[in-house]
This record gives sequence, structure tokens and C-alpha cells, in this order.
Amino acid sequence: MGRIALRLIPRTDEFFALFAKSGENALEVARLVDRRFAEHPSSGVTQEQVKAAETAGDRVTHDLILLLNTQYLTPFDRDDIYKLATTIDDVVDELEEASSMLALYGIGAASQHAKDQTAIIVKAVEQLAVACHNLKSMKGVEAALIELKRLEDEGDAVIREALAVLFRSDGIDPLLVIRWKDVYERLESALDACETCANTIANIVVKNT
Repeated sequence: MGRIALRLIPRTDEFFALFAKSGENALEVARLVDRRFAEHPSSGVTQEQVKAAETAGDRVTHDLILLLNTQYLTPFDRDDIYKLATTIDDVVDELEEASSMLALYGIGAASQHAKDQTAIIVKAVEQLAVACHNLKSMKGVEAALIELKRLEDEGDAVIREALAVLFRSDGIDPLLVIRWKDVYERLESALDACETCANTIANIVVKNT
């Protein structure tokens, strides 16, 4: 009683549909957050919209893990599926948190470094979405992962420069330094989570080709 029954009838297409849906949701959130930073403090995108998209992503993650827990036959290694689902969720969570800080911390216009970073994140998540969408055929997945890694390196450079400029600034309010440091670290964590997703997908490719 109370145990989840494992089903023997394969439902691999449902896995692939949910992989694609998860990638698409992450891209939607990334684009919303990018607009929030680009247009802040008068953005047409509200934090409520970002949160709603993040919540929709939580539902996709839940559906994917539920499917994983009820299926005996899976298209890939179970641990890889679980890790991919949860790390895509991490990307979305970090982006939503960074977006929420704009209002929570009372930050005025976003810095150019922050705008540059969210634009890079959108490009990285676009590649992640391509990889997730093509997991069934594996076509174009490796190229997407290579580009994602390049973008992650580019984003790391932006954050390093952003922090250097922040700490070198004379006369800046120490509280503002702390707030922007938090924001930059959240954006960095989002891009790091993209890289973790890429590494997981790379493992899937190696094991299944």
C-alpha cells in the first residue's frame, strides 16, 4: 500500500515531450528575466509573470519525476534523467531569484554587466532548449552543448569584470555593493546550472550513441 507501481509499457515519447517542454519553459523564464533587467525599473514584465513561469516549470519537473518514478523502462539512465530534470529546475529557480532581487533590494536601473549577463544566459538557455528538444534524435545536440560551454565561459568573464568594477568603485554605498554582489552571484549560479545541464546531456549522449 502506498507504493508507486512501476509500469512495463514504455512511454518514452512522454519523456522526450517533457524534456522539450522543460527546456522551452527555461527559455521563457530566461527571456522574461532578460527583459526585466533590460527595462528595469519600468519593465513591461512583472515579477509575478516571472514567478508564474517558474511555477509552470515546477509542474513540468514534477511531471517528469513522477513519470520517471512510475516507469520501469526509461529512454536513458534514471539518474541522468533525474539530474537533468532537477538542474533545469535549478536554472529557472536561480533566474527567478535574481529577478526578485531587483524589487526586493530596491535596485534602480540594472548595471550594464547585469544586462550583458542576462543576454548571455538567454543565448545559453536557447542552446539548452535545442539540446533538450533533440534528445530523441540526438541531432545537433553536441553542437548546442559546445556553444553553451562557450557562452558559459563568456558569462564567467562578464561576472569577474562586474565584481572587479563593483569593488573598485569609490564612494559607492556598501549596501549597494552587497546587493549587486548577490545579484551577480545569482546570475552566475544560473549559468553554472546551465553548464551542469550540458554536462548531464553530454553523459547521456556518450552512453546512448
